[in-house]
Amino acid sequence: MAAPFESPPARPLVYAHRGSSRRYPELTRAAFVQALADGADGVECDVHLTSDGHLVLHHDARLGRTSNGSGPVAQHTLAQLRRLDVTSWKGVRIPPSHGAAHEQLMTLDELLDLLLAADRPGGLAVETKHPSPYGQGLEEAVLALLMRRGWNPETGWLGTVLVSVMSFHPDAVRHLLDYVSPRHVCQLVSGTSLSTVRAGLGVGAVTAALCRAGVRLVVPPAVPLISRGEVEIAGPGIRYVRENPWQVEQWRRNGSVLRVWTVDTFADTHVCLALGVQQITTNVPALVRRWTAPDRAPAGGNQPRIPQVVGAA
Repeated sequence: MAAPFESPPARPLVYAHRGSSRRYPELTRAAFVQALADGADGVECDVHLTSDGHLVLHHDARLGRTSNGSGPVAQHTLAQLRRLDVTSWKGVRIPPSHGAAHEQLMTLDELLDLLLAADRPGGLAVETKHPSPYGQGLEEAVLALLMRRGWNPETGWLGTVLVSVMSFHPDAVRHLLDYVSPRHVCQLVSGTSLSTVRAGLGVGAVTAALCRAGVRLVVPPAVPLISRGEVEIAGPGIRYVRENPWQVEQWRRNGSVLRVWTVDTFADTHVCLALGVQQITTNVPALVRRWTAPDRAPAGGNQPRIPQVVGAA
């Protein structure tokens, strides 16, 4: 398979976080079409199971933040979700080249079709969202779909698309490792702040605090799976990277591929470059590609000047 995936790249690979989601509504066809136009090396997506067994691209467990729907995603059929408005909240016009209104909510199947139609090597990072009412049935559904499409879980390739699967939940990651090479499994790492819990579950502050406490008690730590080399892709958030640079550097020295999220500023991009991060996940892939061009890499330990564009990131 062709570069950039066969040999170490001259710059980090750039993954579009939920597509080019700074420009268009996250996880929509428009966002993924734009990511390809922006030259992203890969895209990242979040999946939930619908009540009729479809893998739909949606971040939050509940509807509302990015649509005119309400209630848990898992309690809706795909047909019901298709009828929702998933773009107006962003306040931007979707050009005809980026899909019609009824095409914006996508399934994992449809995203694979889009990436394969691009006819160039690219990456796809699939995040399974937990807690899920289906438990590890969510991972089973993802693997079944990928296998049906011809995915090789040892090499990671599905045609021209290099697929990896990831989760914040260590038990989900361990389940994936029963079927998939560790080279294509990513353990995500976050500080799990109250704001991230509230955003992910769509709940209030009190409920978020209770959920956060429950997660700390029930979910085993994610970091040991990386440190012991059980997975080969480490997925820390940029805040974790800034707070634990020596830990992140040690993972890289031990052979982990670092996939850092969500890197949207010039300064954070160059933190990643300084640490030798191999993959950057970002809402602004065109900008990060520009910032990681070989002639923009910092030299001699100089602190990079942060341009005015960062204020818009």
